[in-house]
Order: sequence, then C-alpha cells, then structure tokens
Amino acid sequence: MTIAPERTADLYPTRGTSEVITPRKDPVVWSQPGTAGPFRPSELSDFERDGFFAIGELLTAEEVAVYRTELDRLVGDPAMRANPRSIVEPKSQSIRSVFEVHKISEVFARLVSDPRVVGRARQILGSDVYVHQSRINVKPGFGASGFYWHSDFETWHAEDGLPNMRTVSVSIALTENFDTNGGLMIMPGSHRHFVGCEGETPKDNYKRSLQMQDAGIPSDQVLTDMADEHGIRLFTGRAGSATWFDCNAMHGSGDNITPYPRSNVFIVFNSVENAAVDPFAAPVPRPDYIGAREFTPVR
Repeated sequence: MTIAPERTADLYPTRGTSEVITPRKDPVVWSQPGTAGPFRPSELSDFERDGFFAIGELLTAEEVAVYRTELDRLVGDPAMRANPRSIVEPKSQSIRSVFEVHKISEVFARLVSDPRVVGRARQILGSDVYVHQSRINVKPGFGASGFYWHSDFETWHAEDGLPNMRTVSVSIALTENFDTNGGLMIMPGSHRHFVGCEGETPKDNYKRSLQMQDAGIPSDQVLTDMADEHGIRLFTGRAGSATWFDCNAMHGSGDNITPYPRSNVFIVFNSVENAAVDPFAAPVPRPDYIGAREFTPVR
C-alpha cells in the first residue's frame, strides 16, 4: 500500500467553532488550453464556469443493461449486504449504496478505465488520476431518502485528507432521471467558494453520515444566500446520461416518493498529485473503501 504523504498546509479550514467561507484557491480546470481529450474546449469552459457538465448519452442502452444487471447482482447478494462496503437505508433496511465497486466488480472496473470516463477526468485535472471513491447508489421508489446539501470536498478534506480541490466526480444514470424521483441538484457557480462548516467531527462519523449527514452541513442562511446568488439546477435524463461535477459544487438530492427507482454509479477521480494526507478535521481517516489511501493511476 502506498504511504500517504505528510500533512500540508490547510487552505480550507472547516469543522471549527464557527462557519467560515473561503474563496477557492485552486483552479477548476487544471489542464493547459488545447489539451486533447473527450471534452471540447467550449465544454471545458462551461465546466469551469458552472462547476458541472451534463452529457446526454455517455453509455449506450446496451451498455446500461450490462451495468444494471451488475448493480442488481450486487444489491441482491446476501454476502454483499453483510459487507461493510454496503450502506443500508434506515427506513426500508434495503441497500442504499455499495462502495469500492471498481475493486469488487470486474464490470465496474472496466467502466472506470473506459477512455470516455477516465479520459475526461485526466482532461479536467491535468494529470494522471486514481479512484478516490466509487459506489453504486440505489434509490428505489416509495420512500428512499435523499442526500442533504453539501460539498463533497468539505468531507474529503476534513475526513479523508485531500489537500486541494483537484478532484472530480461523475454520476452516471443507470435508470431514467425524472424531475420527480429524487434527482441530483447543483447550485451553478457555487464551487467558487468553500463553506467551512461549524462543529467538530463526531467519532466514526462516516457510519452515520453515509445514511444521514449531520456534520459538514452548511447553515440554512448560507444555503439560502448561495441559492439566491446561483440558483438551483435539477438534472434529468435517460439511463446512460452522466453529470460531471467539481468536488466543491454545492449539491444534494431529495427523497424519492415516486414508484420509479433512481440508480446510478458514482466515480470520484483524484489527481495523483493531490494524494490524501492526514485528515484536516477528523482524528483518523475514514476506511480505505470510502476514501482511498492507495494512489495507483487508472490505466
């Protein structure tokens, strides 16, 4: 296992005695203009401005069917339910998420190394990349709970030790995303400021936060101010569509009370030049299957 580098300066303080807003100190797009890759220059410019970019069809219908079958296999496996990588829905007691799917599934490992996927990550981050986190999210109909407003980087910085905002996520829809079944919402442009949240990190916070997040949540006033300034974008699309978004974009999703499930595969790429150090606001790092401590580039 690769040893994490020594702790670096904390550019984004959080989990203190008060809420602190820090202007972003890092680029959004790290590659040089003209760098070859799947994104066109105009698309990278849109990503830099908004903090996200949506793609109507990243995967074909045939490919979606393969990944859906694999998702159903993992969620239906009793051994997987007992695995600590699985997070169980508090109300229904059904599986909500399965982490580190690129290591436990050859099918999802192939998706991670697909040039349409990893190529875009390299293009945004301007370097080789490794997988900081991967998971499948299952939001079945009739009551699956959502994810409250948050910046992923706040948690990855505080609890995993990522020093800089050089991380990008992709959410790939494996079911249709309607405007009613708990889809992803992002505040465009919110990635330009970091919200350092109030309050210490509870012990073993990850055990609760992956079901219902408490620590690392901005105040109602800050969320209101950000929504007033940036607005809120709700993402819909067919199965196979994808949304790339910056690690510091303020985002969340609502409950799914419709009959229609919403499932996706979620992959987080981090630059190999931004490897995790000791956590900045937690006593120990989260488990490796949630925040990787091994930094081998995706090939």
